[in-house]
Amino acid sequence: MHNFGAGLDTTVEYQTINILVIHIIMKKIILGLLGVTLMLSCVSQKKYADLEAKHKEAQDLLNSATVKLNSCLEDKATAASRLQTLEDQNAFLKANNQELINNMGNLTTLTTKGAENLEKSLESLQEKDLTIRKLQNAITRRDSVNLSLVQSLKGVLGNLDDEDIEISVEKGVVFVSISDKLLFSSGSYNITNRAKEVLGKVAKVVNNKPDFEFMVEGHTDDVPYRKGILLDNWDLSTKRATAVVRVLQNDYGVDPKRMTAAGRAEYIPVSATEKSKNRRTRIVVLPKLDQFYSMIEEGMKDPAIN
Repeated sequence: MHNFGAGLDTTVEYQTINILVIHIIMKKIILGLLGVTLMLSCVSQKKYADLEAKHKEAQDLLNSATVKLNSCLEDKATAASRLQTLEDQNAFLKANNQELINNMGNLTTLTTKGAENLEKSLESLQEKDLTIRKLQNAITRRDSVNLSLVQSLKGVLGNLDDEDIEISVEKGVVFVSISDKLLFSSGSYNITNRAKEVLGKVAKVVNNKPDFEFMVEGHTDDVPYRKGILLDNWDLSTKRATAVVRVLQNDYGVDPKRMTAAGRAEYIPVSATEKSKNRRTRIVVLPKLDQFYSMIEEGMKDPAIN
């Protein structure tokens, strides 16, 4: 029993010792772990503080970068908008430039055509001016011939009473108006001897002017006339005109191809109050048309015009 007890005590002692050893070991382990923990805790706190500072610095950098990024994005958007605007303007200017080029081409074509048309117009104006000058020259020459004719007629008929015979020029035509009391008896178409003398002087002038033709017109007043074969004033005025033409042809040798006889009756009066002025025979002296054209052709050869 003693041995058993001793053994038990020994076992207890061993157990106690083991427990104490274990306790000591555990205590050392715990203390070691506490030391390690404390050491680790001190190291982690320092690293944590460093990491925290670096994190804060990184966060600040990130925030600054974010701000700059947003600013860059805004600048990019603005630049993109400006680029689009510039591209639109460039396209518009290109289109306008092409339109201007086309317009310049059209303008050049129009200018060329305008210059050609202007040149043609100037040539046409020069031709018209030349024609006008030629006509003016011909008219001047015609007027000179008419003036010469008038002077010749007045020279041979100037001693007659102005109421019986009148010489005038109207629109380039010479008129010799002779009253019926000088040429005819009242209501008659028989020419008086005195009238033949006057017609002889007229014939002398016209025979010396072979380049002229003339028409003899009979005129009456508006009093109705009917006698014998004469039915009215038409007949009377025509008979008086043909009577004058026959005297000029038969008595004074005027070429009949140069003469025309016409009756105008009472339809071209010269006075509304004095019927006697309307009873007249008028000799209308006309330049031959071919002679007038010859004047124009001669004018075309004039060095002053050409």
